[in-house]
Amino acid sequence: MEIVYVYTKKRQEFGRQCNFSDRQAELHVDITPDPSLAENFIERNPVDTGLQCVQEMSEHEINTERFETSVRGINHTEGGWPKDVNPQEVEHVTRYRKKVEKDEMYISAIQQLGTIMEHTIRQNNAIDIYEEYFEDIEVDTIDETPSAKTINVFRDPNEIKRTSTHISWFPDGPRKLAVAYCNLEFQGSTPDTSMESYIWDVENPNKPETVLKPVSPLVCLEYNPKDSHILLGGCYNGQIAYWDTRKGSQPVEMSPIEHSHRDPAYKALWIQSKTGTECFSASSDGQVLWWDIRKMGEPTEKLYLDPTKKQDPTKALGAMALEYEPTMPTKFMVGCEQGSILSCNRKAKTPAEKIVAQYNGHLGPVYSLQRNPFFPKNFLSVGDWKARIWSEDIKESSIMWSKQYKSYLTDGCWSPVRPSVFLVTKMDGTLDVWDIIFKQNDPTLSLQVCDEPLHSLRVQEQGRLIACGSHSGTTTLLELSDGLFTLQRNEKNLVTAMFERETRREKILDSRHREMKLKERSKSSADGAKEEEPEEGKLEEEDLYTKAEKEFYSIIEQEKKLLEKKQQQGVDTDKADTGKQSPIAEGDEEEKTNGNP
Repeated sequence: MEIVYVYTKKRQEFGRQCNFSDRQAELHVDITPDPSLAENFIERNPVDTGLQCVQEMSEHEINTERFETSVRGINHTEGGWPKDVNPQEVEHVTRYRKKVEKDEMYISAIQQLGTIMEHTIRQNNAIDIYEEYFEDIEVDTIDETPSAKTINVFRDPNEIKRTSTHISWFPDGPRKLAVAYCNLEFQGSTPDTSMESYIWDVENPNKPETVLKPVSPLVCLEYNPKDSHILLGGCYNGQIAYWDTRKGSQPVEMSPIEHSHRDPAYKALWIQSKTGTECFSASSDGQVLWWDIRKMGEPTEKLYLDPTKKQDPTKALGAMALEYEPTMPTKFMVGCEQGSILSCNRKAKTPAEKIVAQYNGHLGPVYSLQRNPFFPKNFLSVGDWKARIWSEDIKESSIMWSKQYKSYLTDGCWSPVRPSVFLVTKMDGTLDVWDIIFKQNDPTLSLQVCDEPLHSLRVQEQGRLIACGSHSGTTTLLELSDGLFTLQRNEKNLVTAMFERETRREKILDSRHREMKLKERSKSSADGAKEEEPEEGKLEEEDLYTKAEKEFYSIIEQEKKLLEKKQQQGVDTDKADTGKQSPIAEGDEEEKTNGNP
């Protein structure tokens, strides 16, 4: 049954205010009960109902609108001059100044202000408010447990999340953070994926301060240490670009694609130069290219990472990490995909001489490479499941290494203020802080930053703030406790002694290993000459190590047995001496007793 009631209104009254009034109730429809419908229902008797003796509450959730702030520049013009005076004209300004200086009000005002100014200057000269009273007193270090706290979190503002592949700190203080975003999974990006990278204000995580818009996603991004407005970026398509933040979001200039890398430019660094415009980049295509941002048409220099030193592009090793120390302007190091580290000299006469040394130690790509800021001869490398500390003098093995981790390591770096502290990030989302003076077997602090892989890490030059980038583009800003960024007493001397000791130990082991190799070769050649049979094969390095270990333990066992024998002989001789002396003593006693009446 359909019930319809039509309300009518004139067209001219549409939109007018409704005037309600009281009236008697009217019956429009009367529906009589239908007994047949009761057959479809069953009466429930008795009825159980649960009651609570508390007031019923309702919960509502609401999200407030996000408050977004933006920073904009403003041009100030000189004001306060009369309309007939042009401040740009020197003659007008000097004429007006002379006119004002002759005014009696001006002279009296200057005399009044002069006495107040003189009194204030005398006060400042009497007491040095910047004087350090306790410079000579050494501060007692408090043994607090190492810790870190999260200060801010910067999330990728796009719907399709990308990895934070690289982080660079603003050179003039910890105010800004440049983060490169790129999806490094092969064909993992969709056409809708954003290519933008951002510069964040440390105190405003809601909105990036500056947006950088490259033609291809940025894999790396670096601030120019000489000019904080200029940034260098390496793109996923191999191009190198640079930005000037004063000129907007678009790159100022880019390298032509035909003269760029053929693979993603994984690392690009600025070089120490007079102009501050030189840089170099490395890629997994096996090339290291040098650039000058004033002329990006083609690279100024090129090097293939061929370990055979023949500059053969087909044999070049793919680069994943670069290391450059401004105090050693001609030297640089490259971490390769194959796990080796190449030490190079840019100023060598021939390309073959540019690759000076090769260090082998990792089982996978070297993701991070950095010299110790206090001891440039020692450098840190991160790859596979270990972090290793090397000495330039020893190419065969690292002098120190971390424990074997269960999860893969992704990045690492030294603390810029403490020579014994380094940090590593892992695929399980943890950040480990190592202090090799305090502990050598385990990290001093292990912090679960997030539940996804961490991919990038950067420490601010004051050593207090750390930025970690994750797989989904979340950059976490952490602050370390005082003990982890305050230089300890005698720390430099202790680290120097430790590095020297470990280097000496590795040299001794290496020389011993070489001796054993020579012995084995000479022995096998002598046996071959006697039996006139071909040599079956040389012992592998692992066999030589195990043999050296067995020999070492056998020598220790022999020495132990000799010591036990000597001790046993000493005990036997003591027993023999006491046995000889006792009968004489008894005989003397008998004589004495017999002699008595």
